Amino acid sequence: MPLVRITQQDVRTPEQSRRMADIVQEVMLELFAAPARDRYQIVETLPVGSIIAEDTGLGIERSDGVVIIHVTQQGRSTEQKQAVYAALAERLSTEGLVRPEDLLVSVVHNNREDWSFGHGRAQFLTGEL
Repeated sequence: MPLVRITQQDVRTPEQSRRMADIVQEVMLELFAAPARDRYQIVETLPVGSIIAEDTGLGIERSDGVVIIHVTQQGRSTEQKQAVYAALAERLSTEGLVRPEDLLVSVVHNNREDWSFGHGRAQFLTGEL
């Protein structure tokens, strides 16, 4: 059950932003084996100029269409993570939503005790999930 934060600058329509979020969810279901109806996404749109994303010496030229996708998850392999990076770049580019040069993805790990889905309980620990 990944928690995904999609941060972008205000260069897309609401429909494009929703399609981007839908593609991210499709990739989470397919490659991270997230359970159906396990969708936790934050789509954050900031004014142009709010994201500063340099190229880390890789010679990448970014545009105002830069998108940062931050995924908090548990238990995915290196191979799954690499497949997610590639699938997101390919699918978002194919749909004309994000150039591969403008996509930054960060995947971080947490543990079962790091989640509460409501009611102030850690459902993974209580056996509810």
